[in-house]
Amino acid sequence: MSLPLLDAVNHLVAAAEAAPAMSFDLLSMWHAMGHFAKLVAVVLGVMSAYSLGVMAERLVTYARASAASRRYAEELRGLLPQRRYGEAVALARELRRGHLARVLGLAIEEYERGVAALHGKGPRAAGGFDVIAAVNRAVDRTSMRTVADLRRGLGALATVGSTAPFVGLLGTVAGIITAFQAMAITGSGGLGSVSAGIAEALVTTAFGLLVAIPAVMMFNYLTNRVEEMQVDINDSANELIDYFMKEGSTTSGAAEAREPTPVHPGE
Repeated sequence: MSLPLLDAVNHLVAAAEAAPAMSFDLLSMWHAMGHFAKLVAVVLGVMSAYSLGVMAERLVTYARASAASRRYAEELRGLLPQRRYGEAVALARELRRGHLARVLGLAIEEYERGVAALHGKGPRAAGGFDVIAAVNRAVDRTSMRTVADLRRGLGALATVGSTAPFVGLLGTVAGIITAFQAMAITGSGGLGSVSAGIAEALVTTAFGLLVAIPAVMMFNYLTNRVEEMQVDINDSANELIDYFMKEGSTTSGAAEAREPTPVHPGE
């Protein structure tokens, strides 16, 4: 080996030994990150805390809604055959956290008011109307409001899941730019310098993926829960409307059977 080549190799070995060892623990990387990369990391931390809060709140809300709905459905089976509609409405107000209680309770209340309006006569009576159609409209209104309340927060969770990787990538790009600028200013180069700067920059991308993956998974799970509860609402509401239709038909038939046949004079 020639003398100049040997001197160059010895110089590179001495420089490598003199250079301080790069530490890749999170604390050291945080101190080595630029101001913009730190800002991105803080933003990702806020997004992570918010998404975790939405997940916990929705899970608790859905658990309470399911428990209240099961209780209301069980007790409603005994109240409807006995026509204890007032108690059913009062129970729905007590269990208002349940999605079934909110929808079915308003439907029963609308049916009770409609029947009372048909049998009563007021100074501003607008004439006859279809009670079942009024109940259907009440069910539609309440169902939309209930489903909208159940979906509250899911849009923000989807936003976090879709944007967190891009926010992390933005921090990575800024970190790589900072690393190359430092290399250009100091004149240092080589694989060690480049790899250290890129490793520090990629921390934000990893953080962004760590925030996004649970958010996307929980968004899909919570969306399926809302769809299941929406199916329960539709099935229970249709079953209740069918019951009211049969109940109204039975009541009308019994009233006609009890009505005496008119006797005309001269017969």
